[in-house]
Amino acid sequence: MTKDRNNTEWPLWEVFYQPKDGKPYEHAGNVHAPDAEMALQNARDTYARRNEGISIWVVPSDQITASSPEDRGPFFDPADDKPYRHPQFYSVPRSVKKRN
Repeated sequence: MTKDRNNTEWPLWEVFYQPKDGKPYEHAGNVHAPDAEMALQNARDTYARRNEGISIWVVPSDQITASSPEDRGPFFDPADDKPYRHPQFYSVPRSVKKRN
């Protein structure tokens, strides 16, 4: 994290929580805190005060690397040279019902 002497605001932390055992973590929101321990406490107080989850992760926001909106097209295009990745090659079992 870079420290800006003119910035008096605590660093921003992204909060993820796991709702139940075996479920994937979900993004809950973010909190400001000076360190990881206080970020975890603030996240618990803000996002898990009513037993919404069983586990919480906090990650410094400036440590997250994300794609940019300009990457929308080519970055997410499927690989045309790997047709086996497309679902048309797999049959759906009869026991699986289609959603309407």
